[in-house]
Amino acid sequence: MVWDEWEQAKAGGGGGGPAGTRLNQLASNRSGGNSGSGGGQRDLIVHDDELGKLGDMARTLREQMANDGDHARVATFDASTELFNDGLDMGAGLLELHNAWNTKLATLKEACAHISNHLDYSRSSHAKQEQKIVTDMRDADGNTMTVSRIYDQIR
Repeated sequence: MVWDEWEQAKAGGGGGGPAGTRLNQLASNRSGGNSGSGGGQRDLIVHDDELGKLGDMARTLREQMANDGDHARVATFDASTELFNDGLDMGAGLLELHNAWNTKLATLKEACAHISNHLDYSRSSHAKQEQKIVTDMRDADGNTMTVSRIYDQIR
């Protein structure tokens, strides 16, 4: 079941401790800060391969919902039409249920596609930014600044 896999992934992240995030500032020294169980500050760390796995999971979930969530659509619509044509109000109610289900299913599929696409975009964008940083770091003479050369410059 996909939800169980998500819960396992959340529980397995961050070294088994509670998740913690620090964005653009240090946590206050007051109790209840953002220090986590170990007392140290935590940063949000995501690895490229993890983003890829999450994107694949979202894509797979979308495909499963597209297949499994659509099994009864035709039969439900046909049943609602027959009930309505036989003069039963239940047909109209069943048609409303059919339409509501299709709307919710489409929303969930769109959300999974959005997550998958966003993670793919994030990975691609980050890789391009990293490449730009690598190629743009040059010294005054136009020579590429490697990490060791940068370190030598600041000593």
